[in-house]
Amino acid sequence: MIRPLRRAVPPDGVAGPVPVPRPRPASEPTPAATASEPATVASEPTATTSEPTTAASAVQSTKATTTPEPTEATAGAEPKAATATPEAKDAATTPEAKDAATTPEAKAAGNGAEPKESGSPAGRRRRVPFAHAVRMPPRQLAVAVARATRAWSRRPGGRTTLGGLFLLALVAATAATGALVVPATVGKPRPAADDTTATGPASGVPGNGALPAETGSPSGLPGPTGLETWSPPPDAGQPTGPVVGPIGRPADALAGWAAGISSKTDIPLVAAQAYGYAELVLRQTHQSCQLSWTTLAAIGYVESRHGFANGATLRPDGVASPEIRGDPLDGQGGRSRILDTDKGQLDGDTVYDRAIGPMQFIPSTWQEIGADADNDGVKDPHNINDAALAAGQYLCKNGRNMTVPGDWWGAILSYNDVRRYAQAVFDKADEYGRLSGT
Repeated sequence: MIRPLRRAVPPDGVAGPVPVPRPRPASEPTPAATASEPATVASEPTATTSEPTTAASAVQSTKATTTPEPTEATAGAEPKAATATPEAKDAATTPEAKDAATTPEAKAAGNGAEPKESGSPAGRRRRVPFAHAVRMPPRQLAVAVARATRAWSRRPGGRTTLGGLFLLALVAATAATGALVVPATVGKPRPAADDTTATGPASGVPGNGALPAETGSPSGLPGPTGLETWSPPPDAGQPTGPVVGPIGRPADALAGWAAGISSKTDIPLVAAQAYGYAELVLRQTHQSCQLSWTTLAAIGYVESRHGFANGATLRPDGVASPEIRGDPLDGQGGRSRILDTDKGQLDGDTVYDRAIGPMQFIPSTWQEIGADADNDGVKDPHNINDAALAAGQYLCKNGRNMTVPGDWWGAILSYNDVRRYAQAVFDKADEYGRLSGT
């Protein structure tokens, strides 16, 4: 059986440093004799009486690896410590003893704490993962967040920030609503005319690169110098010169040209004069448009057979009699649905709009684009002179160039957005161009 070494004690009357025992590592096995004989060490009077009080406290730190001593032994040792010799008192007051008492081990022993080795696992700080450190139930976390948010919102900075966030959310909601609702309520722009016979798309409509025959600058019409009494209007291209001919229409100056065109194409003389005169006016008012009379004549044929639809005829002054009115635009039979816009003043219908006149204008479009081409002071949609000029102004809107295929097809589809209709106009304009030789 191995016994632990006793502490070295200086001879009587000799002052010297008090050795501090080295703590036993935790991995070193504790001798059995140390645990089995607790009273032997405690019963030594010399060891107890010879050490100062502070040193005895430091020695107690070595008990971390041994079993605690019985209470009786400790109690029995306390009276002996009280009767320490003067030499022991002098030794306790030496500088070496003071240095020993101020060591980290002695301080730990005086505080009642056991010293720990820096290399042992017990002396290391345990690192806890962050996720485990803040783990809490979702409900508790939500309550904590709500309380923190409420406390923050009561501060001046929180009130200002919340107000800004609310305004931002309101603006975003308004923008989203406008993006969804406005396009649905506005709908497509209304066409200038409505064709009740064209209810479906047609196949074979040229995408681009196709124009009616000879729709460039015609050579058969007299230029503006051939109409000495005519001058272009200052605003909407309406004639303002003096009356020419027995009826007073500026287009009567084209009687000779119109007679030749009528004999080749079967277009009524009055209608041919109206189409030719509209081209002359547009040459002055919309020089970049370059619209040909053949396109206007093709629209007039498709819309009303040049003013002879529904049993009507053209009078010498160009007015269709009786008035040509289409079916109500009530959304039935493939027609558009357009509620009344003129209180029945032009089409006689106070419930729905109707296409009117030789060029079949919708009342709302006529109120915007109507013209007075016969110089009588009245914009009459039932007069083919006024209607032909208004149709030309409508086709030339937005800077279109009618010699460009894309602009030509776009203009016709804006007049009536049906491919079958656009194809019919193209075919008829091509036919008139070839027959007239222009």
